[in-house]
Amino acid sequence: MAPALPRDGLRSLRSALRRFTTPLLPDDYTQLVNPLWSARELRGRIEHVDRPTADTVSLSIRPGWGVPVDFHAGQYIGIGVPIDGRFTWRSYSLTCAPQPAADLLTITVRAVERGKLSNHLVGTATPGMMVRLAAPAGEFHLTDPVPEKLLFVSAGTGITPIVGMLRTLAERDQLGDVVVVHSVRHRGDLLFAEVLQGLPIPVHIQVTSEDGRLGAADLERLVPDVAERVMYACGPSTMLDELEARWPEVRTERFTLDRASDATGGVISFGDRASVSADGATTILEAGEGAGVQLPFGCRMGICQTCVRPLEDGHAHDLRTGETHHPGERIRTCVCVAAGNLRIGL
Repeated sequence: MAPALPRDGLRSLRSALRRFTTPLLPDDYTQLVNPLWSARELRGRIEHVDRPTADTVSLSIRPGWGVPVDFHAGQYIGIGVPIDGRFTWRSYSLTCAPQPAADLLTITVRAVERGKLSNHLVGTATPGMMVRLAAPAGEFHLTDPVPEKLLFVSAGTGITPIVGMLRTLAERDQLGDVVVVHSVRHRGDLLFAEVLQGLPIPVHIQVTSEDGRLGAADLERLVPDVAERVMYACGPSTMLDELEARWPEVRTERFTLDRASDATGGVISFGDRASVSADGATTILEAGEGAGVQLPFGCRMGICQTCVRPLEDGHAHDLRTGETHHPGERIRTCVCVAAGNLRIGL
C-alpha cells in the first residue's frame, strides 16, 4: 500500500507535476502513486467488509484527498460504483460517529428488490475496491444542543442513521434520558445488536413477525411520556406516515419512495444530450442515469434539493406530494416521474 502523504505535501507534488506534465493533468500521475489522490473527483477505498446477514453488507471506507469528513451524526454520504460501464449512485447513512479527522467512514447496506447498487455491493464488495464519494449531507441529524429527552424509533435498516447518533451520544457522554424503539421482521434480521445491547438506556425490540407492525399505539404503551420527547424516526413510509399524523413534530428520514401513482410515463429528453422512454414509476433522475446522463443529486428522496432542474416542456408528477408540475417550474428530479413527454434543462 502506498504511504500516506500530508495534504500540504500533496499540493506541492501536484504543483511540481503541473509544470512537467502538460498536456496531461497532475491527476493522471498522482493517481498512479495512490488512487485516493485525486482532485477531479472524490474517491474512497473500501478497507473492511462485513456481512452481518445474508442480505446486508457493512463497509468501512477510507476517504481520499478532498473528501469532506466533517458531518453531523445521522447524515448520509453518496456512493458511486461503476456497473455495466456506468456509475450508479445511491446515498447511505453514515453509521459512525463524527471525528475531527476521520480515517474511515462506515455504512451498512441492505439488498433491496430491484436495487441495482445495493445488490451489487452486497454481492461483490471486497477490500481494496475503489468507489466515488459525494459529500455528507442531510437534515436528519442530531441538533446542538442535544434535547434533554430523546426517543429514537426505527425499523429495519432505518436503524443505520440512528446508530450513528447513538454512537455519537455515547462518545460525548450525552446518553441521558434516551429511549430506543426498533422493529425487525425476524429476530435474525437485527443489525447492530452488540451496539444496542451495550447501551445503558432502555432499548425495546419489536419482532413484527411475532408481535405485529410497530405503530403509534405501541409507542404510547412502551414510552408513556412519548409526547414530551423529541422523536427521530426512520423506516418504511407506512410507519412514518402514522407517526407524523399522531405527532407532527417528529423528525423523519425515508429510505424508500412510494412509486404508486397515476403517472403515465413518457419520453424524457435531457437537453440535447439524450432521450429515453420511462414508465410512471421510474424517476427522471433514474431515467437519466440509465441513458448515461449524470444529473446531480444528494438524498434521492426529495429533501436536499441538490437534484432540482428546470422543466422546460411537458408535465411531471411528484411521487412524494402528488403535485403535477408544469413547464417553467423547477422540479426535484429524484422524486418526479414523467406525466407524458417532457424535457429537462441541464
